[in-house]
Amino acid sequence: MKNLLIIVALVALATVVWWQMQPTSNQTASTASSETPAPEASPALSSLISSAAPGARVFFIEPQSGAVLSSPITVKFGIENMTVAPAGTDIPNSGHHHLLINLQEMPDLSQPLPASEQVIHFGKGQTETMLELEPGQHTLQLLLGNYLHIPHEQPVMSEPIEITVE
Repeated sequence: MKNLLIIVALVALATVVWWQMQPTSNQTASTASSETPAPEASPALSSLISSAAPGARVFFIEPQSGAVLSSPITVKFGIENMTVAPAGTDIPNSGHHHLLINLQEMPDLSQPLPASEQVIHFGKGQTETMLELEPGQHTLQLLLGNYLHIPHEQPVMSEPIEITVE
């Protein structure tokens, strides 16, 4: 189901981008060619990025940074000044959690977040999970995504925490 939501979101995004690139009624195909300079920011993409409420933040209720734990671990997500809503539900000042695990490089925050072993989507609006991690040091971070898995205009992101799994 999660993959289906991602596919639907990406198809919708591609359709909007394609539609925005079509010539308007007073624009011929020749004036819409590659001779026309590209806009600096795609209006189609910018219209899909949501704003966040002032003071919005996400954080870890559990575990605390520096914790030494045994796998599986319980991870509880906190949120303030925003509402948790499932992916696909476009409500102002809302979003759903994405858990970033040992992420070396942040993905493009103007695009839907890619699902991977390092970027876990909680598109049903979940606020906690049980996580199986190998023994060792791990970095966890939360990032709120809008109804299309795109981070907000001002990303709502937790501070990273460091935990050790024995």
